[in-house]
Amino acid sequence: MSWRSCRLGDVVTLKRGHDLPDQQRQPGDVPVVSSSGITGHHNEARAQAPGVITGRYGTLGEVFYLEEDYWPLNTALYVTDFKGNQPRFVAYFLEEVLSTYQSDKAAVPGVNRNVLHELRVNCPDGETQGRIISVLSSYDDLIENNRRRMTLLEEAARQLYREWFVRLRFPGHEHPRIVDGVPDGWKRTELGQSVTLNYGKALKADNRTEGPYPVFGSSGIVGSHDEALVAGPGIIVGRKGNVGSVYWCQGGYWPIDTVYYVDAETSNLWLYHALKDMHFISTDVAVPGLNRDFAYSRPLLVPSRPILREFLRVVEPLFRQIDVLAQSNERLRVARDLLLPRLMSGEIAV
Repeated sequence: MSWRSCRLGDVVTLKRGHDLPDQQRQPGDVPVVSSSGITGHHNEARAQAPGVITGRYGTLGEVFYLEEDYWPLNTALYVTDFKGNQPRFVAYFLEEVLSTYQSDKAAVPGVNRNVLHELRVNCPDGETQGRIISVLSSYDDLIENNRRRMTLLEEAARQLYREWFVRLRFPGHEHPRIVDGVPDGWKRTELGQSVTLNYGKALKADNRTEGPYPVFGSSGIVGSHDEALVAGPGIIVGRKGNVGSVYWCQGGYWPIDTVYYVDAETSNLWLYHALKDMHFISTDVAVPGLNRDFAYSRPLLVPSRPILREFLRVVEPLFRQIDVLAQSNERLRVARDLLLPRLMSGEIAV
């Protein structure tokens, strides 16, 4: 096993991504990658696989590895020359190098590729790179497999919701008695008659202490904290930014001020799917936002108690499996993140 001291620019060549405004994107299956990962698709690629991409502005330090042709956006840097190094190793290598990189941009966090190219690094030989890939990819492959299983489980629950409550092909739907235009025991109402959307509470990143409770913003989990603001289970709805996004949290959590939340007494998996199916829209012109009165005016078809209980009986075990897989992934990520710097420093020989 041998390592060499060199410049990062001796290991890879990084290049700035390419502009592609939303209005210029065409339907296709080519992933469009920004500093925060895949943010859409297009019908044309600007870079060939395998791809290693990291943030240039905005989200810094995250590295994305793709095995398909892609379009890197101008907020990202991407590798154009691996210089004989193994691409997947380069992804891990950059992740470790950038984890300690301090941006010199005070107002807007950013990185300069020319500065990155001059960073001093230690890079192992090809054989060692392969062994490092073997160790770390075993964790990543398990995480990805669990993620796919979680997606399939949630999709199964979503399809069941749509079958029963959108297409109205619920158990016993063949001969229901219709009362006021709906099946007997069901009722048409407005969201505000059944649900209270509570405002989240600000919790700046500097004020968070890493802990077991997820912090939810309108884009989903944005961090963690050692204290929960709200007991679970709960439903979180995007209020500012990613308007109308809907998330489920089984345990305690902290919803910040860009979201609404539904308390544990009201939250259930039927309501979670009903809110996801409402397709909320922004009602504020200057800053995208979801007006609470507008949300309350949305129509809601509430099923009979027996049908609701049966739906929950079927889908709750699916979400328990999702929760188990999510916890497993968190443990795998922690183990992987502990190994990464030690493997990249040569502290652990492989």
